[in-house]
Amino acid sequence: MRLHCYTYLEYRSLEDASVTKHEYLDGEIYAMAGGTPLHAALGAAVVTSLGSQLGGSPCRVYNSDLRVRVVATGLATYPDATVVCGDVENDLEDRQAVINPKAVVEVLSDGTEAYDRGEKLAHYQKIASLDAVVLVSQKERRIELWQRESSGCVRADAGREQSVLVNSIGCTLTVDAVYDAAGAE
Repeated sequence: MRLHCYTYLEYRSLEDASVTKHEYLDGEIYAMAGGTPLHAALGAAVVTSLGSQLGGSPCRVYNSDLRVRVVATGLATYPDATVVCGDVENDLEDRQAVINPKAVVEVLSDGTEAYDRGEKLAHYQKIASLDAVVLVSQKERRIELWQRESSGCVRADAGREQSVLVNSIGCTLTVDAVYDAAGAE
């Protein structure tokens, strides 16, 4: 049962006036909870790692302030990190939202892990330009990669002393380096 049925324009008006970030889906607006210090540190470590590897390439990494819109489903959200290669393409209804990410990163939290692994991942997979979704655990040293390949969507997991290669952007995320940079155990 829906409580509200906001238009996307109403969502944008709220978002423009708010100090808090919100997701938008199917006429509903959802406040995004603040993250833990570890969540913020892991997100920053991933942005730093990707940024240093992307220097000189046509790709750019963005932090969690960049809004991504999934045109096929209407979801508007703020991944913890987003990589766009080439020119940024903005949503026709929202010049502040990009629609052509190449890769997105979500740092998992207790309250959002099931959503990030399930429904949100399904939304992301409907973005034509998106080749990789990276999920970073707060519970353990683990990075999970969902990568689009010619054979379909392939999942890779990396733990201590391992890394994942994000083929489409030519970047490697080394688990221990990310967690060490974040000051995580």
